[in-house]
Amino acid sequence: MIDRGSVLALYDAEMRRDPIPEPGARVERVGTIVRVVGTDNCVLFSDLTEAGARAVVTTQANFFRDAGVKVEWKIFGHDLPKNLTDILGEEGFVPDEPETLVAFDLRNGLPGDPSVSGLEIRQILDAAQLGDALRASEAAFGPNMHGFLDRYRNRLADPTMALFVAYADGSPAATGRLEMPPGKSFAGLWGGGTSPRFRHRGIYRSLVAARAALARRRGYSFLTVDARAMSLPILERLGFVPLTTTQGWMLHPPGRGPP
Repeated sequence: MIDRGSVLALYDAEMRRDPIPEPGARVERVGTIVRVVGTDNCVLFSDLTEAGARAVVTTQANFFRDAGVKVEWKIFGHDLPKNLTDILGEEGFVPDEPETLVAFDLRNGLPGDPSVSGLEIRQILDAAQLGDALRASEAAFGPNMHGFLDRYRNRLADPTMALFVAYADGSPAATGRLEMPPGKSFAGLWGGGTSPRFRHRGIYRSLVAARAALARRRGYSFLTVDARAMSLPILERLGFVPLTTTQGWMLHPPGRGPP
C-alpha cells in the first residue's frame, strides 16, 4: 500500500518544485513561485502565507496579462493558504473541472490488463500513424482545439514521451500518452480517452496497462494520473491510490476567452 504522505511529499519535490518542461517551454522561479512559461503557461507550485498570498497572486496575474497569454494556476488540495482559491477568484481566475491526483506503485507490479476481444494497442512511432491518434482523440474529446498534430509530430522520437492508440476491430478507438521525465520517480498518464461508441469494453483499462508496462520497463517507481470523475473509479479498481485533489484556475488575457 502506498504511504500517501511520503509519496505526495516526493511528488511535490520532484514534479512541482523541480519540473522538467516540454520542449519549447522553460521553468522560472520567482520567490516561492515555480512557473512554466511557453506554449502552455502554468503556475505549478507556490509556498505562500495568508499575509502575502494576495500580492503574489496579483504579481503573477499581471505578468501573464502583460504577456497577453493564458495561464493556469494549478492548485493542489494541500496548498496553502486555505483561501488561495478565493484570492485567485477575486483576481479573475476561473476554476476548471476538479480532478484527483492518483498514484500506482509500479515497484509492486502492474495494473490488471483485461483481455478485450478484437483490441490491439500500438505505440505511435511515425507521422503517418499520428492521424489515427488525432481521430481517436477527437472522437473522445471533440474537435481538435490544441494543435494536436503540431504538438506531437516532433515528439514521436522523444524518449520522454510515448503516444498510444487502441484499435478496436481495426478502428482507432482510444488514445493516451505517457510522459517520462528523466531522472524522476514518477511517470504520468495524460490524454486518455475513448470514443463513445467503444466505451464500456475495457479499452481504457487496457490502454492504462500498456502505458504502465512501458513506464515500469523504463524504471519508474510510480505512475500518476490527474483523474476526472469518470475515470477515478476505474483507476481505483486498478489499484491507483488517491493522493490529493487538484484543480486548474485559468486566467485569460483581456478580451480573449472567459473573463
